[in-house]
Amino acid sequence: MATEPTTASTTASTTEPSTEPAAEPAAEPAAGRARPTLLVRPPSVRLADGELTHLERVPVDADLAAQQWQRYVEVFRGYGWDVRAVPAAEAYPDGVFVEDAVVVFDGLAVLTRPGALSRRGEVESVRPVVEGAVHELAEIIEPGTLEGGDVLKVGRTVYVGRTARTNADGAAQLRVLLEPRGWRVVEVPMTRALHLKSAVTALPDGTVIGYEPLVEDTGAFDAFLPVPEAEGSAVVVLDRTTVLMSAAAPGTADLLRGRGLTVLTTPVTEFEKLEGCVTCLSVRVR
Repeated sequence: MATEPTTASTTASTTEPSTEPAAEPAAEPAAGRARPTLLVRPPSVRLADGELTHLERVPVDADLAAQQWQRYVEVFRGYGWDVRAVPAAEAYPDGVFVEDAVVVFDGLAVLTRPGALSRRGEVESVRPVVEGAVHELAEIIEPGTLEGGDVLKVGRTVYVGRTARTNADGAAQLRVLLEPRGWRVVEVPMTRALHLKSAVTALPDGTVIGYEPLVEDTGAFDAFLPVPEAEGSAVVVLDRTTVLMSAAAPGTADLLRGRGLTVLTTPVTEFEKLEGCVTCLSVRVR
């Protein structure tokens, strides 16, 4: 017999040389409209010790990673985003992948409960910064697990990857929080990549893009576009016509430019060695 999902807890809360052209500053927000906010956390000196699931461990250059992280942040600053730093977490090698600790839906932030035991201590240090950026705070609680890399928003649909890091109870708790707020939650099986957003992300028009060998069910999405490189599956939407992606996927960049998008690229090689990408290095609060 089916059991009721555990209810989530809810509280109210008031460089490396580039071959790419420099990003042009975005236009100032319209009067009365706040700038979008970006939450980031600097990489730990222990970055190379991060968790690995699908990749073999290779050397990670901590100095280069710090340069790449800074360049990544500067792209958002150049587009007018309000960048807020989460306190450094030197004891947590994966702490730079701050997206896994919190997901944001309109004015609601949901603190996660990572499936990796080694990452659970990252969440509390995110709380104070998140409280200053949203109106309401909720939490995924035991026995649920949920990591932000498994949560993909497309319009008012939330795709939740069922992975080794996100379980059925975590997805059910998220559904209880979101459906009364007008979101539709769809669970998607994912065993070929660490997180759902390691395999798929979405363009500004809602088209989901992904590297097909990593995607188990392309039919789960209303519109799906295959890309030619695994590194090209991750994009961050900067505005309605502009995306940011890894510099390691030139074929995908050309494909997206052919669809009329402005495509900015930045190197994230040291994070890709740890199953990271451009999405997991930040939390976007719009």
